[in-house]
Amino acid sequence: MNIRNILLGTSVIILAACSAKKENTSATETNEINKEFLSHIETVEAIPCNPEETLTLTGKVECDPENIVRYIPLVHGIVEHTNFSLGDKVRKGQPLLDIRSSELSALLSEFVTLESELEVSKRNLQNTQSMYDDKMLSEKELLEAKVKFRQDQAAFERVKNDLSLYQYKDNGVFSILAPMSGYIVDKQVASGSPVSSEGNPLFVIADLNKVWITANVYSGDLQMVRENTPVKITALSYPDEVFTGKIDALSQVFDPEEKVLKARIVMSNAQLKFKPEMAVVIRLENKISGQQQIAIPSQSLIFDDDKYFVIVEESPEHFKICPVELSGNRDQKSYIRSGLESGDKVVVKNQLLIFTKIKS
Repeated sequence: MNIRNILLGTSVIILAACSAKKENTSATETNEINKEFLSHIETVEAIPCNPEETLTLTGKVECDPENIVRYIPLVHGIVEHTNFSLGDKVRKGQPLLDIRSSELSALLSEFVTLESELEVSKRNLQNTQSMYDDKMLSEKELLEAKVKFRQDQAAFERVKNDLSLYQYKDNGVFSILAPMSGYIVDKQVASGSPVSSEGNPLFVIADLNKVWITANVYSGDLQMVRENTPVKITALSYPDEVFTGKIDALSQVFDPEEKVLKARIVMSNAQLKFKPEMAVVIRLENKISGQQQIAIPSQSLIFDDDKYFVIVEESPEHFKICPVELSGNRDQKSYIRSGLESGDKVVVKNQLLIFTKIKS
C-alpha cells in the first residue's frame, strides 16, 4: 500500500468521524446547557390552529349618501357674496351666500299677496260659518267658503315653503340658508357668478358623523370577500392606528371603468378622523379550511444550510434541534407543516446560541 492510499484512507476515517458528530445533533439527540444561561432563555408552546390568509384591498372614504344635501337653487340670480369655504362646518338655517334674484323678489311679493288673501278667506269662512249656524246661509255657501279657504291656504303654504330656504335682506338681495347642519364637502360658486335651476349644485353639505369606506374588490379576490367579514382599516394619516369594521354590503355589478366590485363598510366617525376622498387600506383575514397546523412565533426560526430549524426544550436543562417544514407565515406567526407536535416548548430567545452550542 502506497502513501497515497494511506492518506486517502485516513481522510475517509476523518470524514466519517465528522459525519458521526453531526448525527449526534439530530432531532433525537439532546444536550445540556450551562445552568447560568438558562435564565436568559424564553420558550412558547407550539399550538395547533387553522392557518389564516390576509387579503389587502385599497379603498377610499365617501360621504354617506343618506346624510348629504346637494343644493341646486330653484331660481335664477347673481351671487353677491359667499359666507363659507370648502370644509367649513355650518348649522341648519345659517346664511351661506347672498344672491340678487328678480324671481325671488316676485316670489316674495306673491307671498305677501297670498298671506293677505288667506287672512280674508279665513275671516270669510268664520262669518259664513256663523251665518250658517243662524240658518241665514245655505250649506252650499258654507262649503264654497271652506273650499276657497283651503285653496288659499295651499297656495300660501307652497310659496312659504319655496321661501323657507331664503332670507330677505334688502334691495332684492336674499340669503340662501343652509338646509342642514354638517360640513361643506363641495363648493362650485363664487361671488359674481350666475346661478340657475338647470346648473350644477352650488354646494354640498354632508353629515360626517358616519361615513362609508368603499373597497375595490377584484374578481380573483371574491372568494375571500363576503358580507359581515371583519376588516382592519389603516390610513397613511394615522400610521399607528388600526380601525375595525365589517363588510356591510357587496355590489353584484362590476364598475365598468375600474373593473372592480365595490364593497361598502359603514364607519362611525364621531372624531372626524375619516375625511371624504381619503385613501385607506383594508385588510381581511380568513381562516384557511383544512387540517390544523402548528403555529409558532416567526422569531423562533433558525435558517441554516437552506433549511429551517427550531430549538425545543425537552426538560429544563435539555434541548434539541428540530428541523421543520414551513407552510406559510403571517403577522409574525409561522405555520409548521411537519417537525413539531402540539405542546412542544419552542425557544424564542437566545435560540441561535443554543443552536450553535449543540452543533459545536
